[in-house]
Formats: sequence, structure tokens, C-alpha cells
Amino acid sequence: MPRRLAPGLFALCVLFAPAAPLSAQDSHRGAPAAVDAGLVLPRTPADLAAGAQLFQVHCALCHGAKGEGGKGPTLAVPALPRAADDPALLRLIAQGIGGTEMPASKLGAAEIAQVAAFVRALGRLPVEPVPGDPARGAHLFATKGGCTACHTVAGRGGAFGPDLTRIGQRRSAGYLRRALLEPAADLPQSATPYRSDVSLPENFLFVRAVLRDGRTLAGVRLNEDAFSLQLREASGRIHSVFKADLAALHKDRGFSPMPAYGDLLAPAEIDDVVAFLVSLRRP
Repeated sequence: MPRRLAPGLFALCVLFAPAAPLSAQDSHRGAPAAVDAGLVLPRTPADLAAGAQLFQVHCALCHGAKGEGGKGPTLAVPALPRAADDPALLRLIAQGIGGTEMPASKLGAAEIAQVAAFVRALGRLPVEPVPGDPARGAHLFATKGGCTACHTVAGRGGAFGPDLTRIGQRRSAGYLRRALLEPAADLPQSATPYRSDVSLPENFLFVRAVLRDGRTLAGVRLNEDAFSLQLREASGRIHSVFKADLAALHKDRGFSPMPAYGDLLAPAEIDDVVAFLVSLRRP
């Protein structure tokens, strides 16, 4: 029986990829840079500009040009859940996060400090106002939107979709709005082999397993190897099947079972739901 994928849609995306040397002192890179626990983040305009440039090259693809979030979580917040202080942020960047898509950085120690300083500066930017009423959004989420059928908030709701309990801390209003209007926008268009160390949406795949007796099991892939498949139906029921017992296996690349809410909710109601989701910042 295959292993289960740990729950949660919004694991961290790759934050730092290998970078070309920027100075002679960094030409020996390879192993993760050592981090001095007493290092003070640089704050000069030149260092912040360098950090911004590195961020655009290595981080913006997943975290947004202004740290607003995308496939990776938003970084433009006053406090980062995994980096309560500057030494923790430096270690996180240098060493990565085990069991997630964020590897150890290949940047030099000075560059890591510059990027960390820029990330902290993002957290000091004014918060952009979000239109809509969170209370009305919560009501729409639970009633007209039907969102609790698939999503959990504070331990209540379905398990077919990702847990949204702290989604406002991890995703920006813009990302959440796009997810409501274009649910498949951030899903991969080509299927990749299942990886236990990669979370959704990169690992997301809707599958239809046709049994030899003609029945079809349709749902979100939880786990897969060369011989077996595990999926969860919208009802929450989990099925484990051997591929040898299937008549066909369809992998619906780039497909999301979530409806496009632009067809179901009025623009003002979309604003309300986004405001509610943004407000979800505590367990």
C-alpha cells in the first residue's frame, strides 16, 4: 500500500536556485553557506538594491515580484511563521526546509544576508487595502459558495481540497482572487511523477481510474508509484488500487475540480470571499 501524502496544499516553493558568482569571494560555492548567528542584516541602499535584484532572479517566480505570494507563500508580512527573528531567516534561506520544495541555498553568505534584508523590508511595506467584508465573505464561503464541502477552516469542513485555516498568512489577496476566478491557473499543465517531498499545486493531479468491472474512481491523487495509486474522492473517501487491476488510468493535467466562481458569485461577493480568506491568519 503506498504512503500517504501529508495534507496541505500550500507547501513552500523553491526560494533559491543556484546563482552565478557575483564576486571572487563567492567563487567556491557548493555547500550551503555558513551563517553567523550574530550577523546583523545589512540596511544600506546598495545592499537592499542587491537583495532586491537577487530576489527577482531567484524568488519572484514563486513568491511574487513584491513578495505578494504565488505558488510560494507571501513574504510581504511583518512576521514570517518560520522565521521569527533574523538569525532564523538566515538559517532558513541557507539551509532550506527539509521535506519541502525549498532546498539549501547556493548563494554566498553575504548575498543571503542581502536577500534576507530585502525580505524584511518587504514586511515593512504598507498593507494594501482589501475591498469586501470578511463577515459577509465567511457567510458566502459556508453557504452560497459551498466551499466547506471541500475545504477545512479551523477544523471544520471537507478534506478534498486544501486546508485554508491560515491561508491569509500564506497567500496574497491577488493570488486568492485568481484562485477563485481561475482555479487551474497555477496547476501544472504536464504531469510529473509523484514526489513525496513536493506538495500541491506542483504535485496536484486529478485522476480517473477505470476498474475492469466498468466503475470509475475519480479524485485527487494522494500518492502514486509504479504499481499502485491512492486517490481521494470529493466525498472524502480514499481508494487504493493496483494499476494492474485497472482497465484505464486517465490523468487530467491542468484540470481543477473547483468551479470558477466568477460564474457563481457577483463581483462584490468575490470581494467579500477574498476579504474573508485574507483574514484567516490564525489557527
